Amino acid sequence: MRQYSKKFKEQALKLSDEIGLKKASEQLGVNYGTLADWRKTRKKKNGEKSAPETSPLTEREKLLLKENQELKEANEILKDAVV
Repeated sequence: MRQYSKKFKEQALKLSDEIGLKKASEQLGVNYGTLADWRKTRKKKNGEKSAPETSPLTEREKLLLKENQELKEANEILKDAVV
């Protein structure tokens, strides 16, 4: 397992911020997953939140989505009947 200096990691992270994770990992010869892990670790240290997880739909929301779909279908039928 290869060890990287703190300075190298910081420069690699800066480069990945500028040109993107994939390009930076290719240019530096660092495994994509390794660089991605460094970014996650930095995020945690800085207290940044990751992308919010989508919460499951409530029963009410499911019901409203179903009703909305039924109304869309009914509207399509009415449009066809008018033509």
